[in-house]
Amino acid sequence: MQFCDARDGAEKGLNAGDKFHWNVYEDVARQGRKLAETQPMPETNFTIKQRELTVTEFGQSVPYTGKLAALGKHDVVEIIDKVLKDDVRKCFDAEAFLQFDVTPLTVAPTGGNSTSSVTLETTGCTITNNVEMRKDHVKAIVDIMKERNIPAYMGDDYFSISHPTTYRTFKNDLESVHQYVDAGYNKIMAGEIGRYEGVRFVEQNHIPKGGAVDSTTFDPYDGVPDPWNNAKSSWAFFFGGDTCVEAIVIPEEIRAKLPGDYGRSKGIAWYAITGFGNAHPDAEHSRIVKWESKE
Repeated sequence: MQFCDARDGAEKGLNAGDKFHWNVYEDVARQGRKLAETQPMPETNFTIKQRELTVTEFGQSVPYTGKLAALGKHDVVEIIDKVLKDDVRKCFDAEAFLQFDVTPLTVAPTGGNSTSSVTLETTGCTITNNVEMRKDHVKAIVDIMKERNIPAYMGDDYFSISHPTTYRTFKNDLESVHQYVDAGYNKIMAGEIGRYEGVRFVEQNHIPKGGAVDSTTFDPYDGVPDPWNNAKSSWAFFFGGDTCVEAIVIPEEIRAKLPGDYGRSKGIAWYAITGFGNAHPDAEHSRIVKWESKE
């Protein structure tokens, strides 16, 4: 979720519906160039595309009794508050994942087994990924992103996010050449572990592994994994700037239930009105590349 751009959806006329719209600006139609002294200044234009996402309610609650609060040896409210805050993080991570996963740009090892080259596809992955992610794969992915003019996420850096074990072989490759963490490098994102080839790598564990193209059981909400057939790797996203948007109407907050049954029935909930959307779901302008497998 930390890689989604937050937008204020509170003043966008959402009382007329639950759609949030925002503008995406493309490059100019004709690039500027040198001019002759007597040549009039050329004119061009650029395209503004409007994207939309659905804003909806999110929430979860935990009930408890007045008796439990009075006799419990631990602070019931504090425990429930902690559990609910963890739940909202997982929920919004799943929502963000589903929008990242919309990207049409997928890469897999060439032929399924190459340890140095990848094949880019724009209409769905057709390759069974049969090797662990290696440093040469990362180099090839970065070259693709740069040549597609995907802008950097922060400064001159792209980002990547996946599971610790997805990065394990890649990290082992780099330990031998002492290149993984640059001198003077500062970690600035939650879960960030290092930088290589202009990519800052982030580990996460909320979203399960697997979910290849042919998967029917993978569920990011319930944490149901569906490992790739060979289980040698798993999904990873590489991305630049302007990836996904979160339209916040009411930010996530903890709410207490009004006591019922003369104070005997109580509860605590988290609640939010928000929505997530992919800023560039088309292949030409997509900012996200997914390390993927057919099965």
